[in-house]
Amino acid sequence: MESFSLILAIVVVTALAFDFTNGFHDTANAMATTISTGALKPKVAVAMSAVLNLVGAFLSVEVANTISKGLVDETGIRPEVIFAALVGAILWNLLTWLVGLPSSSSHALMGGLVGATIASAGFGAVHGDVLVTKVLIPAVAAPIVAGVAAAFATRLSYRVGRSADGKAAQKGYRAGQIASAGLVSLAHGTNDAQKTMGIITLALVAGGAVAPDSDPPTWVILSAGLAIALGTYIGGWRIIRTMGKGLTDLAPQQGFAAQTSAATAILASSHLGFSLSTTHVVSGSVMGAGLGRKGGVVRWSTATRMFIAWGLTLPAAALVGALAESVTDLGDWGTAVVAVFLIASSAAIWKISRRQVVDHTNVNDAEEPAGVVTAAMAAVTPPPAGLPATDEPSAVIPSPAVASPAVPSPVVAAPVGATATAALAAEPAAPPAAV
Repeated sequence: MESFSLILAIVVVTALAFDFTNGFHDTANAMATTISTGALKPKVAVAMSAVLNLVGAFLSVEVANTISKGLVDETGIRPEVIFAALVGAILWNLLTWLVGLPSSSSHALMGGLVGATIASAGFGAVHGDVLVTKVLIPAVAAPIVAGVAAAFATRLSYRVGRSADGKAAQKGYRAGQIASAGLVSLAHGTNDAQKTMGIITLALVAGGAVAPDSDPPTWVILSAGLAIALGTYIGGWRIIRTMGKGLTDLAPQQGFAAQTSAATAILASSHLGFSLSTTHVVSGSVMGAGLGRKGGVVRWSTATRMFIAWGLTLPAAALVGALAESVTDLGDWGTAVVAVFLIASSAAIWKISRRQVVDHTNVNDAEEPAGVVTAAMAAVTPPPAGLPATDEPSAVIPSPAVASPAVPSPVVAAPVGATATAALAAEPAAPPAAV
């Protein structure tokens, strides 16, 4: 019994550690656009988000019940299985944070749980219908729906504000962006904080501490809310930079449209009990807002890296979870080995991250370089006013001979047509040929 109590305590502490990583990994979901547009100062933004995440954790338990009661067969789960699942989720969160990719903490957790459960009890212990209907389908549909909604909302915002005073409209949109960012933070608490509640409740059921089909106890709700709020306040600045500057350049109108669309989708999914990825929703809405503005572009090189990370999240976390479960199945010493590996790997990732520090002082300093598609789109935009437009190809125009033969003739690269004529006119006139 003492040994079991120890492993249960380890699982609870590890679950709260995951909740902490979830907080700083997903801060960008609520505050990246608000920070990138200058609507709020970085530290003020993350402090506001942390408080609202804590409040949101108390608003619902539907998502927690999806994880603790629906995803896997709780009667065949041991606390060691949940510990192994958390190891896979935490390591994936830290790796994607290191490279600044906004992947899904939710899918990392569920992937780790599915992989560890399969390694322990076989495929039959996973409820495939719940996995498909409440995890996989929302993972694909949510970013598309949020992106389309954000694109329409962006176009509507620009159309409605077309005749408004410029400065007054900007102030209004910034205020709306702050309000919508707060709504996203609240929604994040109602969805992501509950995932850790569900995991801890599942561990308590597996350990016999609470009855099956129980809702999360109050202390579980409070501790999960505090852990995700603290992680949010720390701020995942690397991912904030990618989300706010790497995907597209947002004006306040676009930030307001993106965050309002994302908050609506997240709150609706929480009400229905869908274990939605807030990262997918917000990323989709940011891209939709980028495309919704006339002349706006999305940096598809960054988006492609994100899509790849999204596709790898479930299988990668499941693989690590399954391997960790295979080791913990060897006994107490196996659990100790996995715990030491988790601590050492986390410390190594943190040390690597210190080589190039990203924090609130430089989060907006650098932008992702434009990709091939973005550069191509920029190349076909109309030229600035006052410059001639031409569709003709560039040509190499040799300069006429100059008086001094010792000076080599320059070569002027200019488009054929009006621009080429201007280039020739700038050259000194050649002397007339001798008769």
